[in-house]
Amino acid sequence: MATLLRKIGLIRLHNRDTEDPKHHHNHRAGGGGGPQSAALRGKGGAKSGGHKPPPPPHPAGGAGDASPGPGKGKGKRAAELAPRDKAPPAAAGAAGAPGAGGPRERAAGARAGPGPAAAAAAAAGGSLVPAARQQHCAQVRSRRLMKELRDIARLSDRFISVELVDESLFDWNVKLHQVDKDSVLWQDMKETNTEFILLNLTFPDNFPFSPPFMRVLSPRLENGYVLDGGAICMELLTPRGWSSAYTVEAVMRQFAASLVKGQGRICRKAGKSKKSFSRKEAEATFKSLVKTHEKYGWVTPPVSDG
Repeated sequence: MATLLRKIGLIRLHNRDTEDPKHHHNHRAGGGGGPQSAALRGKGGAKSGGHKPPPPPHPAGGAGDASPGPGKGKGKRAAELAPRDKAPPAAAGAAGAPGAGGPRERAAGARAGPGPAAAAAAAAGGSLVPAARQQHCAQVRSRRLMKELRDIARLSDRFISVELVDESLFDWNVKLHQVDKDSVLWQDMKETNTEFILLNLTFPDNFPFSPPFMRVLSPRLENGYVLDGGAICMELLTPRGWSSAYTVEAVMRQFAASLVKGQGRICRKAGKSKKSFSRKEAEATFKSLVKTHEKYGWVTPPVSDG
């Protein structure tokens, strides 16, 4: 019985200790907990004493935990060796490599545009296209004019003849030897002993796709669609009326017909007949008449005029 009472008393003492708020507070704070807790803390402190070496410090610029777990030693070694094999992000961004660096680096590279090497290559490639086109146009113009010279030399009626100005294939002096023999212009040529009407033709770089510039040099003519400076009013000689199929011979025959149709005459007025035509005046006059006809249109002659 006495033993039973002692057991009951011990149980009550145990319950009182466990229900004491101070006991719970000390247990949560880790500051108390009785002899058993102190013993356990003592065992834990002895088990985790100062014999464990301190964790190694972080390497400068390194990454990862200071105390790597199992298998992290190899990853750390690989991370240290990897930058040696890769190009620096700054250098890759400077070279303009697509996708180099982060989003900010790529955005900065896009704003900066292509590098000097890419710009030089683009400039070199762009300059080759006009040069090749210009060379091709020069070849086309030369072949066409050589053919024109051969065809004119084969004319049996000696309608026109050609002399190169300063041996230039692109600058011709053309002599018109014949016009309609029933015209007053032909009578003027006979009376003034004028053997031919001299004209100058200069061929642009894109001939035969653009017309030549043609003007009268001598004699000084009146009417016949010949204007100041020797400019010639013919729609055929404008970009609007020109066709690459027209030959120099065909142009000269059309001009001879327009002289007769326009009642062209050789100027015989004193003082004015000896005044020569000038190229500068002819160019200005031709430019003006082209603007006028583009605004008001070209007059189409009636069918009765041929």
